[in-house]
Amino acid sequence: MIDLTTEYLGLKLKSPLVVSSSPLTESTENIQRLEAAGASAVVLPSIFEEQLTLESNALDSDLSRGTESFAESLNYFPAYASYRQGQDSYLGHIRRAKSVAGIPILASLNGATSGGWVKFAKEIEQAGADALELNTYALPTDPHVTSAAIEDGIVELVRSVKQNTTIPIAVKLSPQFTSIPHLAAELDKVGTDAVVLFNRFYQPDFDIETLNVTPRLILSRPEELLLRLHWTAILYGDLKADIAVTGGVHSAEDVLKAIMAGGQVAMMASTLLIHGISQLDTIQSDLLRWMEEHEYQSIRQMRGSLSRRSVPDVSPFERGNYIKTLSSYTLRMPA
Repeated sequence: MIDLTTEYLGLKLKSPLVVSSSPLTESTENIQRLEAAGASAVVLPSIFEEQLTLESNALDSDLSRGTESFAESLNYFPAYASYRQGQDSYLGHIRRAKSVAGIPILASLNGATSGGWVKFAKEIEQAGADALELNTYALPTDPHVTSAAIEDGIVELVRSVKQNTTIPIAVKLSPQFTSIPHLAAELDKVGTDAVVLFNRFYQPDFDIETLNVTPRLILSRPEELLLRLHWTAILYGDLKADIAVTGGVHSAEDVLKAIMAGGQVAMMASTLLIHGISQLDTIQSDLLRWMEEHEYQSIRQMRGSLSRRSVPDVSPFERGNYIKTLSSYTLRMPA
C-alpha cells in the first residue's frame, strides 16, 4: 500500500495535494467537493487588512487605484469592490468550512501593519482555523525604503503574529527578494512554521488606445514551477520550517518534482480552474501509478532527493548552471 501521507504545519495530511487560495475555496460546497476529489487541505481566499479597515469612500477609491501594488489583490477577484468580505463574513466562512469538512482549513491574511495582522490573526484562530497563511507581498515604490528595511519589517510582522497566536503560521513569499535564503532563515528564527514559495506577481497591462493602466489576470503555467523548484531545492535541509510549493503545479509530475525538491506539499488552483475539481482525482491517480511503477512506498522516501543537498553536482543550483546553459546553445544560421 503506497503511503501518500505527509506533514505540513504540524498537521498530518492524507496527501501532499493542497488547494491554494482561490475562488474554489470561497464556498463550503466546493470545499466538500475538493475533499471528495482528494484535497488534503484547503487555503481560503485571502482577506486583506485594508478590507477590514475600509472606512471611507476616499480610501476605497485610493485602494482600488493601487491594487496593482498587491500581488494577490487582483489574483482571484477581478472587481475589488465586489469582493469586500467583512470581518464577520470571513470568520463565519471559517466556522462553516470547519463544520462540513474533515480536512484542515487554512485561512489567508494579506496584512500591512503589525496591529492589523495580530488583531485579525487572533480572531481567525478563535474562529477555528487550523493554520494561517500570511501573504506578505506589497510592491515597494518608495526609493528611500531599503530592501533590508522591507525584509526586517516582514520578519517583525511575523514575529508579532507568532507571539500573539498559537496556531501554525505559514509565510507566503515573493521571489523578488535580494536574498531569499537569508530572509527564510530570519523567518525561521522567529518561529515561522512554513514558507510558501512563491506568490505570483500580477502586473497591470497598458492600454495604448485609452492610455489606461489595466489589471490583467493570467492563470499559472507549468513552466512557472521551475523557479519554485530551484529555491525549494536550495532551502531544503537548512530550515526548521516546512516548505510548500505553489505556482505552476498542474500535474502529478509537477507534484513529484515539488516533493523531490524538498516540499512538504504542492499547492494548486489554476489547473483546477481550467479542468475542474475532478482534476484532483486524476492527479492523485497518476501520482499513485508513477510511484508504483518506480517502486516508491511513500512520499517520505522521495522528499529532497533532488535537493541541493542530495545531488552530486550542485552547479545547476548555482552560477555554473548559468554558464552551462548559455554555452550549450548553438546558434544555427540558415544556409
